[in-house]
Amino acid sequence: MEMIDLSAIGIDAETIIRNAAPPLLYMEAIRHEPSTSISDTGALIAYSGEKTGRSPKDKRITKNAASKDSVWWGDVNIPIDEHTFQINRERAKDYLNTCERLYVIDAFAGWDPKERIKVRVICSRPYHALFMHTMLIRPSKEELANFGTPDFTIYNAGRFPANRLSEGMTSKTSIDVCFEDREMVILGTEYAGEMKKGVFTLMHYLMPIHGHLSMHCSATADPETNRSAVLFGLSGTGKTTLSADPERKLIGDDEHVWTDEGIFNIEGGCYAKAIDLSEEKEPDIFHALHFGAVLENVVHDEDYVVDFTDTSITQNTRGAYPIEFIKNAQVPCVAGHPTDIIFLTCDAFGVLPPVAKLNKAQAMYHFISGYTAKVAGTEMGVTEPEATFSACFGAPFLVRHPSDYAEILAEKMDQHQVNVWLVNTGWIKGGYGQGERIKLAWSRSIVKSIYNGSLKDAPSETDPIFGFETITEVPNVPREILIPSQAWSDADAYADAAQKLATLFQNNFSRFAEESENSIASGGPSPS
Repeated sequence: MEMIDLSAIGIDAETIIRNAAPPLLYMEAIRHEPSTSISDTGALIAYSGEKTGRSPKDKRITKNAASKDSVWWGDVNIPIDEHTFQINRERAKDYLNTCERLYVIDAFAGWDPKERIKVRVICSRPYHALFMHTMLIRPSKEELANFGTPDFTIYNAGRFPANRLSEGMTSKTSIDVCFEDREMVILGTEYAGEMKKGVFTLMHYLMPIHGHLSMHCSATADPETNRSAVLFGLSGTGKTTLSADPERKLIGDDEHVWTDEGIFNIEGGCYAKAIDLSEEKEPDIFHALHFGAVLENVVHDEDYVVDFTDTSITQNTRGAYPIEFIKNAQVPCVAGHPTDIIFLTCDAFGVLPPVAKLNKAQAMYHFISGYTAKVAGTEMGVTEPEATFSACFGAPFLVRHPSDYAEILAEKMDQHQVNVWLVNTGWIKGGYGQGERIKLAWSRSIVKSIYNGSLKDAPSETDPIFGFETITEVPNVPREILIPSQAWSDADAYADAAQKLATLFQNNFSRFAEESENSIASGGPSPS
């Protein structure tokens, strides 16, 4: 057990344990956190308290002269001044100094040694230390001995509230990032995912400076060529499921960077949703949740068998585990330039085709749009799909304007001759309530055909409203479902739904049009 002296930064708790191995963190958690336990498979079960998800309305970015002109200020990046950040940092340090035991994780973000950053996490809960041990890239003994000064420090004082009277505070929760000081302060929330996304936020700021594209996506690689493919998609689109391909190597499930040399994963682990998890549906994730993994906010029985269907604590139950727990993971988690980019959408309106090929302007437009649709709750038997747009498929974590990332995407598409696809894993033959959800086997066949190149020159038809090339022949997929206007039994109903969706796209893009190149707008739909 290694101790570390943090007095140079004003932290002098009696015991500060650095980079404890998982067995020690298990013992620390059981001894000092009464709510923790161990599942029948050996995963540490921990609870995040009142907050069981991120608090995006409480995230703050320090408005500093050096970076303020680079930040996309607004609902995503809410500013605080430097003085307020310093107050919150001091508040966090004051709390940490009251703790008898603290835990430090020194590790890396980014598998490319030339681009990685050194991250230090200082926290009071063993569960948080084990979580970041899994989510960051674990250094070797030699790397740890020569770690030096970190590039980014996270002060996790989540058990202590923010002061509501401090300027810019709207609740007892505040998650603050300062790009100049390379620091993050967490107050008033014990949800572990805030730390992970704080690192991602920093990478979204840093990587574009070097012309690199930071991406909220999963990535796989061809085991023979090492060329990669990236899959973007919001919750419910099948990103995790379709990334679990036994014929390909997993680079990562969530956060990546595209550099001049290829793709690298930012993280050393995975943070998977655990709701309704089963060995049958997600065998790789199910078997990864053993000793060394963290199960967050799950319910278990008296034998410590987890009930993944029980959402009485939260629907956002999670499992965190090192990426090497996945048998087909490629470690180090780097790969060559993508051959293909896939935008996944679950279109509950039933308008978008199962697969379409996008040109550069369309790729930029759909990247900025980040569309999917969710089925709203029912009331008196009435259901309506609800369009969801999240810029670059990860708006809550963006730092710069979405068009900045889209322009880097376009440059890299040109440089590396990448094919871009829109794949609808949602409804066909009609919208929700009339049509049906496309079979997973068909979606898998589409993705497989993209990977093996058979769709690159496949027959297609230009969609009259959206303008992209709808693929009309895919191996092992019925031809009659591939063109939505022909798959619907009511042509007029399809036309109405298509016009409605096109208008929703246009209304959403209007928020970004002023700061985007005019050519990007040409990649969008043209409703009549």
